Amino acid sequence: MQVALDNELSRRYRERFGAAILDALEDRKQSILIVEAAQLPEIARYSRDEEKFDLLEDYTAVDWPRRGKRFDLIAQLYSFRHNARLRLKIPLGAEEQPATLVDVWPAANWLEREIFDLFGIVFRGHPNLKRILLPDEWQGHPLRKDYDILQQDTAWVRENLGIESGQ
Repeated sequence: MQVALDNELSRRYRERFGAAILDALEDRKQSILIVEAAQLPEIARYSRDEEKFDLLEDYTAVDWPRRGKRFDLIAQLYSFRHNARLRLKIPLGAEEQPATLVDVWPAANWLEREIFDLFGIVFRGHPNLKRILLPDEWQGHPLRKDYDILQQDTAWVRENLGIESGQ
């Protein structure tokens, strides 16, 4: 169950970034900050350099198609020094293009490619944003909730495998 978070960590972020920290929550003893996409690179750099969250453990997205800000980017951070985790949630509109985090955490390179491939979120400034799991010719983004799973690009299957889809 998520509850409001008001601890030293959340206060430092709020003091530094003000309105860019949209909310602070705790869920199962983990701190979660909901942050503005426009401030993401600065918040990421601060998290790494000042708060010592030196590892980007995971970076993914969630699709909420009925919501005004359709996607949540979710960055899971870890601090070796403090043995602590921090989750950053970044609400995004369908056409928003957040800045890449590759400059902050090089591991973001492949994680952002995976998000692009499966959700279609474009990261501004990414050094090599292209599909990583699906073939380059694949149409659509399979983890979007409006992706028709029964039509999993039957044209690609027909053209590249020479068979009719078994769906």
